[in-house]
Amino acid sequence: VQLQASGGGLVQAGGSLRLSCAASGRALIGYNMAWLRQAPGKEREFVAAISWSGGRTYYPDSLKGRFSTSRDNAKNTVYLQMNSLKPEDTAVYYCAANQRRFGPQEEYDYWGQGTLVTVSS
Repeated sequence: VQLQASGGGLVQAGGSLRLSCAASGRALIGYNMAWLRQAPGKEREFVAAISWSGGRTYYPDSLKGRFSTSRDNAKNTVYLQMNSLKPEDTAVYYCAANQRRFGPQEEYDYWGQGTLVTVSS
């Protein structure tokens, strides 16, 4: 599976962005998906997860209510809607796929290349 994340950019604090993660090479329907981010000089951070069917989602408490993930298996695409963005949300955002496990994981089967989100104050 090849994953391509897109939709990043520069946004003012309080604004919104929607990231997309498009898959090719294999159908995404068999994969639980996750979003992670990494800010400069910081460790990678788990952002959101969605089960293969879309029936379950998971967010860390710190992001609940602002971030939401969804998927369209017919389009082989997963989305991350980010609202009320803050400067501390600035990071490279990655999508990742795990065929067997759902939620935060140490390892994933496939990774996208990342898309940069910059939130200005």
